[in-house]
Amino acid sequence: MNQTGIHENKMGTLPVGKLLADMAIPMMISMLVQALYNIVDSVFVARISENALNAVSLAFPLQNLMIAFGGGTAVGMNALLSRSLGAKQQKQVDRAANTGIFLFGCTYVLFALIGVFFSRPFFLAQTNDTEIVGYGVEYASICLIFSFGIFAQFCFERLLQATGRTRLSMMTQLVGAVINIILDPILIFGWFGLPRMEVRGAAIATVAGQIIAAVIGLFVNLRRNPEIHIRFSQIRWHRETSSEIYRVGIPSIIMGSISSVMTFGMNKILIGFTTTATAVFGAYFKLQSFVFMPVFGLNNAMVPILAYNYGAHKPDRVRQTVRLSILTAVGIMLFGVLAFELFPDALLELFDASAQMRSIGRIALRIIGPHFLLAGINVVASSVYQAIGNPVYSLLCSVCRQLVVLLPAAWLLAQTGRLELVWLAFPIAEVAALIMSVVLLRRTMYTAERRMADDDFGEDV
Repeated sequence: MNQTGIHENKMGTLPVGKLLADMAIPMMISMLVQALYNIVDSVFVARISENALNAVSLAFPLQNLMIAFGGGTAVGMNALLSRSLGAKQQKQVDRAANTGIFLFGCTYVLFALIGVFFSRPFFLAQTNDTEIVGYGVEYASICLIFSFGIFAQFCFERLLQATGRTRLSMMTQLVGAVINIILDPILIFGWFGLPRMEVRGAAIATVAGQIIAAVIGLFVNLRRNPEIHIRFSQIRWHRETSSEIYRVGIPSIIMGSISSVMTFGMNKILIGFTTTATAVFGAYFKLQSFVFMPVFGLNNAMVPILAYNYGAHKPDRVRQTVRLSILTAVGIMLFGVLAFELFPDALLELFDASAQMRSIGRIALRIIGPHFLLAGINVVASSVYQAIGNPVYSLLCSVCRQLVVLLPAAWLLAQTGRLELVWLAFPIAEVAALIMSVVLLRRTMYTAERRMADDDFGEDV
């Protein structure tokens, strides 16, 4: 323990390779489980009908918006918290945690209101099919009105991750995921004498898993996370801390929100061809989560390591962390490319695909698949910007990829009347994002090393 009263955290002492593996592997496993229960929802819902699958697919932008707000707030909270840990500022560590909890509570209120008042208009803006709208409103309103579970889960899991307790974080995620997986078929199909609730049952299973995981996360933080002191009397608005959290978090929130806009726009473009194309797009998003979720888990481990060592003036550890993260992400993405190229029909069969859905989806997955390799670099670079204080760069890359390139390219390709060409928008957008990432990552690392060489830098972190 040093004179400030904070023990030297393992993020500043363990060899980087071992540290990254120690923190990332539990997160990657838990994120894979998250991807599994996301896909299980759709697998079971697809057994109801293709319209039910379409409804859940069309609800994805709203769910993604919740993830954007939760993940962005968590990124800002963790970046501030980890830098404060690295700089040995205990008061700021606790303030970041308690203010973050307050901000998550405010975010829940916002989405509960969206669930009550805007679920139906959201679906009517995409389709006039009454069955799809009915299923969609049922699913989305439950997920949003009871979203306090997902926001609390975000908060308490990230507090554990920020101090390197990724195994405990994994435990809470696994419990929530397993509960969701178990409840899905029981509630959807009415097993064991329960009423058959179909899409409504899938939504209830989802929020039940999130709420239970959140309760466990709170308990574990109170009992097993001594570096962070949660004080209910301190869970309140603090202007300076909130500003710092959202300085890093808002670009991440906007990036996630842009993804929701992109998904909404792609659904509108694809439904102009056939509703089956939107079902394929929904299936693709579920499948690609198996590829991206482990990389997001890697990033969740990387961010506190980077932020801690950035705050502690350890440039060698910062460089090594970035290099290993990029190599690992590209390796993970390679598996995704192989799966999409070699086994598209088997993947689509998970969703009880019709002959038309298999025909459209086979082409779509093979065209989209190669972009994963480039995406691995782009995803890691985006988190590097956020971890060491350049979140605007992440925003620029996301806007370029999804709004400036992907959606306009998809729309232009759709004008040919050939659905298969629309999927080319994904690799086109990823190439554009990679060019930006290479330039901005080099600039970010150069600036970070200059700041770490400044003797006065730690006083302002």
